[in-house]
Amino acid sequence: MKLIRKLGISLVAGAAALSAFGTGAIAQTSLQDVLNAARAERQAVQQTNQEREQRFLAERNTQQQKLAEIRSQVNAETARSNQLDAAFAANRARVEELQAELDSRQGEFAELFGAARSAASDLASRLDDSIISSQYPGRSESLRETAESETLPTVVELENLYFTLLQEMVAQSEVATYGAEVVRADGTAEEREVTRIGPFSVFNNGNYMTYEGGELELLARQPAVADAQSAARTVEGFSGDGFVRGVIDPSLGTLLELVVTQPSIMETIQQGRTVGYVIIAILAIGLLLGLYKLATLWAVNGAVRSQMRKKTPSKSNPLGRIMMAYDSNRNADVETVALKLDDAVLKEVPKLEGGLNLIKVLAAVAPLLGLLGTVIGMIRTFQAITLYGTGDPQLMASGISEALVTTVLGLVAAIPLLLIHAFASGAARGVSQVLEEQSAGMIAEHAESRS
Repeated sequence: MKLIRKLGISLVAGAAALSAFGTGAIAQTSLQDVLNAARAERQAVQQTNQEREQRFLAERNTQQQKLAEIRSQVNAETARSNQLDAAFAANRARVEELQAELDSRQGEFAELFGAARSAASDLASRLDDSIISSQYPGRSESLRETAESETLPTVVELENLYFTLLQEMVAQSEVATYGAEVVRADGTAEEREVTRIGPFSVFNNGNYMTYEGGELELLARQPAVADAQSAARTVEGFSGDGFVRGVIDPSLGTLLELVVTQPSIMETIQQGRTVGYVIIAILAIGLLLGLYKLATLWAVNGAVRSQMRKKTPSKSNPLGRIMMAYDSNRNADVETVALKLDDAVLKEVPKLEGGLNLIKVLAAVAPLLGLLGTVIGMIRTFQAITLYGTGDPQLMASGISEALVTTVLGLVAAIPLLLIHAFASGAARGVSQVLEEQSAGMIAEHAESRS
């Protein structure tokens, strides 16, 4: 390639020379000189290529020698590997022989040491979840080393297992106060003086805690059991002989953890979503209307009772207005007076019963809305089952619980509204009956006076 390139360059140079000659350049070159230069260039290139071929042949011989050396090394390493495999097999057989000899010499002690390792592992797992470990931290590490050790346990390790088990038994019967690091709900930790009742409960200033992952954590929500926190403060402040009442968690923390997950009243209402809020609004409207109606009817009943003891009619109460209607028609015949009084009574009855039908309707609509919310919640639950399957029962239980919240809210709204409607209807009927009785008395008195 270089030869061709250089020949091309020479030809170009020759062409340039001819061009220069053709144009009358000062430096003139003959074609023979160009040919001689091209031949000389070709001889130089051939000589260079021959030198390169000689170097390549020399290096090829050297590479064959290196390849032979590398193959020799591979054979040597293969032989060494076979020797090591044989030595490993012999050592493994020797280890198995020694292990069998060790097992035979240990005899019954092998079962004893196995039982010690099993006891150490079981006790370490128990101590990890024990509230007592907050007072004695780091007890399980040495036990776990004993359980995971492949060698025979020493006398010190066996004594540590015995003393740790004895310490746990004694601490379970104690009420102790000590300093420990407490993690608050916001994730920050601080040193506090806590009181522990055996392995059941631990608290500070009446606030209960749980023990997880080697840390004491304050409950985000304290138990709603009556006097639970005051009992904890009493236990903390007690000193001397005798005993005081306290609250413990017999499940060793499980019940206290459920306190946090148990929804409050507001959280339960929020689970009802839009339908739940509508039911609450209906309950509020119905209660306000019902209480207002009850108060109005009681006031009207009192005014009517007061008017019955007076001869002078008043426009401020229904009976007074009926008496005024009688006075304005005193000179008419009995039938006319009866019709006028009936008309006056009929005008007062709608005023007394106004709003009662609305309360009754609200009481009927509330449980229907609760049923609607339940159906909507069940639809959401089945959609979640379609997406995530039935592998998580907690997901299904949570969805069904939210669906039933609206039913509960509907019943909670309907029951008081029905009671208020019953009381208000009774009060209205009572006032209407008094008006009818007084009207009938006026007609009878008028008939007697006309005879």
